[in-house]
Amino acid sequence: MHIENSQVSPFRLRRTPLASAVLLAVLGQPAFAAEAPATEQTATLGTVTVTATRREASLQEVPVAVSVIDGEQLERGNRNNVAAIVQEVPTLNYRAGASNKDTSLFIRGVGTISTSPGVEPTVATVVDGVVFGRPGQSTLDLLDLQRIEVLRGPQGTLFGKNASAGVLNVVSKDAPEETSGYVDYSHFGGGNENRLRFGIGGRLTDTLKGSLSTLWGDYDGNVENVYNGHDVNGYERKGVRGKLEFEPNEDFKFTLIGDYMDGEDTLPSGVISSSGAAFANVLRPVSVSDHNRKINSDYKTHVEDTNTGLSGQADWKLGDFTLTSITAWRGWDNTQYQDGDRSAQLPLTASHDKGEVDYDQYSQELRLTSPKGEFNEYVLGAYYFHGKSDEIYQRWSTNAAVLDHGRADYSVTNDSVALFGENTFNFTEDFRGLLGLRWTHDDLEYDHRRVSTSATPVTGIQPSTSSSGSVDEDGFSGRTGLQYDFTDNLTGYVTYSRGYKGPAYNTFFNMQPRDTEALKPETSDSYELGLKSTAWNNRLTANLAVFHTDYDDYQANFFDTVANQVVTRLINAGSVKTQGVELDASLQATRQLKLSASLAYTKARVDHFNCPVGAAATCDIDGGRLPFTPDWKSYVRADYSIPLDNGLDVELSTDYSWQDEVQFSLDQNPDTVQGAYGIWNASIALADYNAGWRVALLGKNLADKSYSQALASGGSYIYRAVPRDDQRYFGVQLRKDF
Repeated sequence: MHIENSQVSPFRLRRTPLASAVLLAVLGQPAFAAEAPATEQTATLGTVTVTATRREASLQEVPVAVSVIDGEQLERGNRNNVAAIVQEVPTLNYRAGASNKDTSLFIRGVGTISTSPGVEPTVATVVDGVVFGRPGQSTLDLLDLQRIEVLRGPQGTLFGKNASAGVLNVVSKDAPEETSGYVDYSHFGGGNENRLRFGIGGRLTDTLKGSLSTLWGDYDGNVENVYNGHDVNGYERKGVRGKLEFEPNEDFKFTLIGDYMDGEDTLPSGVISSSGAAFANVLRPVSVSDHNRKINSDYKTHVEDTNTGLSGQADWKLGDFTLTSITAWRGWDNTQYQDGDRSAQLPLTASHDKGEVDYDQYSQELRLTSPKGEFNEYVLGAYYFHGKSDEIYQRWSTNAAVLDHGRADYSVTNDSVALFGENTFNFTEDFRGLLGLRWTHDDLEYDHRRVSTSATPVTGIQPSTSSSGSVDEDGFSGRTGLQYDFTDNLTGYVTYSRGYKGPAYNTFFNMQPRDTEALKPETSDSYELGLKSTAWNNRLTANLAVFHTDYDDYQANFFDTVANQVVTRLINAGSVKTQGVELDASLQATRQLKLSASLAYTKARVDHFNCPVGAAATCDIDGGRLPFTPDWKSYVRADYSIPLDNGLDVELSTDYSWQDEVQFSLDQNPDTVQGAYGIWNASIALADYNAGWRVALLGKNLADKSYSQALASGGSYIYRAVPRDDQRYFGVQLRKDF
């Protein structure tokens, strides 16, 4: 081995192919992981750049467990929003609801299930540096996507208090240097789905470039309403996103991003999968089953959603330092209409809801990034956030020809300030120490007033009441650890992270006096051991993470009965524990064949549950599984390209995701368990990249496996959320670049 400098660290002398092979074997890699001779025909894996540490770095170098999904791969797979990517990331799971306002993400088994504006998500969604304050905002379609980074485990030091379980970091594409554009159209069966996108961009002047993208899409849906013959569970969406990048000199860059997305979803309030005889008779001619895709509803359940944002990011180079400022506003208007009784026939009680959300958030972040290569590399910052949500929720309930009505007007205001910093101490060329800390101050207040036509509780409506409250808390989060480079191609790290999630109020339509006390902040202690490896002349990467996290004062929803209707109550549920192992690997087997795989074992359990006073559901759930998270989940993918003599390329892709059974309810209801299942997808494409066109045929869920994204109890019945790929379907994609 050639040594260019006699002062080379002794650790460098150990960087041999044999050491790489042995250590990769520990990761479960085959023996051929040892270095292979390089040739001109050898293809390698490209370097994956991430911003998990708030500065650009190689995925293989950062001491954080990160899954990265390529934006182009998502587009080609008809995975257009956050809900669609969970099959590709085993540690990421998604909770579907009757509206996008009720959705949430889970990482390593932990997430927040709540429709209340008084609680923040446990998994942060960050789009181009802007944190989204409400989980429902993150369901918008994604345009000009470069990549999605899923940061696993508490990330509160650099990403804030609503990142106590992890971060979904969305990065959009830069505007192109040369004028270029594209148009693509997709059509899919299984509900008549159509999507049309158009984009153009390029340099406008010597110092200014920009891009503009538009989207239109519609989908009839894959659930039939037998009451009127309409298809539901579909959508109509249109949107636009623009970016301007101004760079007058080498030391300054300003990026302005604006986006607008408007849509209507016809998600049903629940498709009945099992019920007692009485309710089954009412639903006729719908036949209740585990794989039912029919409803009988006399009320149009749908959601009208508008998501808008504007952000400006300035980057100054101050010598070798970089000062970054991100100023942002986001607005979110959401109106949902729901058929609470899920039926079109009397004599059942009819219950119809309308909920309106008017949400605005403002944020300002400042970061100072030190130069690389110094003994202490650091990121220092300050953050301010203001969020204001005004909501109106109404319910009309008919029972024995008596119409009752309730209306609740409530608002929640959240102000948060934080100071943070993270240091990397380069003790030697191979050995580093990590130390980060964040201080957060929260001010949270709510105001709630409900007016009811009944002085006593009726079905689904509580009597008139009003209340208000405020709380402020100081919290600390942080991270410390060590990182060591065993070889040029293998690094290991061990970290301890402290997570913090601010106080909360359970503010909702049927809020009662018992809900007026603020929930305590949620805290977590997380330990992680990781190995990241590259071998075979950069043709193979394999990353391993082992973790254990304890959560105290866990903020969770627990099923209860209020006014004779099943609801979820947000409480400090006690303590939970999540631990497991994660493995990600990619192999460029040949120039034409790339293989990738991910596997996660996540044991997420209730350690001790604090039963709320007067709870109607059972509280004996210690040791039970946390909802929406299977113990085992995996994803494998193969991509193969065949260059033809005429300059065309044939591209073959296939992927398979599998997970074992999952419990959807914290109360461990045996009827809300989805059994194990796997989904197989494949595609074939013909492309001429010199001419700038591509045509693809896709097959989704080729094994025709029906499954549920969520199962919940309605009292005398169980209802499910039907996913887009609940049955086999096919589609075609056409793209032309110019």
